[in-house]
Amino acid sequence: MISEIKKFVLRIIRRIFFIAVDLIYQKEKVGIEMAQHKIGIIMNGVTGRMGTNQHLIRSIKAIREQGGVMLKNDDTLMPDPILIGRNEKKLKALAETHGIERYSTDLEAALADDYNEIYFDSQTTVRRADSIKQAIAAGKHIYCEKPTATNLEGSIELAKLAREAGVKNGVVQDKLFLPGLLKLKRLIDSGFFGEILSVRMEFGYWVFEGDWQEAQRPSWNYRKEDGGGIIVDMFAHWRYVIDNLFGNVKAVSCIGATHIPERVDENGKTYKATADDAAYGTFELENGIIVQANSSWAVRVNRDDLLTIQVDGTEGSAVAGLRDCKVQHRVNTPKPTWNPDIENPFDFQSQWQEVPTNEVYDNGFKVQWELFLKHVFADEAFPWDLLEGAKGTQLSDLGLKSWEERRWIDVPEIKL
Repeated sequence: MISEIKKFVLRIIRRIFFIAVDLIYQKEKVGIEMAQHKIGIIMNGVTGRMGTNQHLIRSIKAIREQGGVMLKNDDTLMPDPILIGRNEKKLKALAETHGIERYSTDLEAALADDYNEIYFDSQTTVRRADSIKQAIAAGKHIYCEKPTATNLEGSIELAKLAREAGVKNGVVQDKLFLPGLLKLKRLIDSGFFGEILSVRMEFGYWVFEGDWQEAQRPSWNYRKEDGGGIIVDMFAHWRYVIDNLFGNVKAVSCIGATHIPERVDENGKTYKATADDAAYGTFELENGIIVQANSSWAVRVNRDDLLTIQVDGTEGSAVAGLRDCKVQHRVNTPKPTWNPDIENPFDFQSQWQEVPTNEVYDNGFKVQWELFLKHVFADEAFPWDLLEGAKGTQLSDLGLKSWEERRWIDVPEIKL
């Protein structure tokens, strides 16, 4: 009996030993396989508000702090940025604040360094195209803010040059990754709306003139000669939002306005606002959906968010903001009648249901950065290229033309 127990114990010990050896081997194997790859990124123009906050701090820095981007083979990809700009003092302060080792005012030297594989641009629009051309000529993969150029011809040229050079390229389309719009996309994919009839987009807020309160946006936004204007800025966003969620844009009608004719810049100097600060657009889609989009930097907010998108369909409706989305199905739709002689008996706002947050949403800019990095290094899919960026510039150009000529304008297909 005792010998049998000894044999049993020995079998258990032997089994534990082999399990331990196997675990050690697997650990060593994983340690070997989980390599970290560095990738140099030239970041040009990140001393500006958007470049600093969204692209540097909340994207690249955040990716570095989490240990890089996880690849399918369990390796990690670590971005190694070099900050490029015209003001060395600003660059140094920014780099030191956020633990970035490399910075320079010499773009040509950064482009000549083979270690830097990606060129990113968040400069002002009027500077962007020339720098991207330099980067393409240097064989760098391109990732940039929009608009990609000041006009459609310039945007198409960039897309052609990148394709001919064989470099991978992408354009920031951050609003597709907002939690509210991801929830809205989930509703569309589920068939919640039935047939979608119309979309109403309301965007904007009051940007102070800069006299008695400092403006929240840079002064160049309000100077046409510097690439400013809300049509140039926001129609590039509306194009990819509409195309990706609702359908291809067939035609546009737009009227713009410069509601605030004078503003005060960062140095306290009064200047004339030469660019539009509001735009009121209507878009006809190929599938028959009508989209209305009001964009304004001269409106005070009386809605749930700075951007709201209402979608009305035969089976239900939804209103999405930046993070939240609420719905009303046909069976929950109230039945009001027009009677201005009595107090309104309906609490319309309470008759909507919140779409639940069933997943964790990361920063939209960071999510797209991670996708682009995997596209460059591991050849994973990334559909938001310079051609898609050109579509945004096209809609801006046609919106301006519609305003100037006071008529509907068809939106033709772009062919490279």
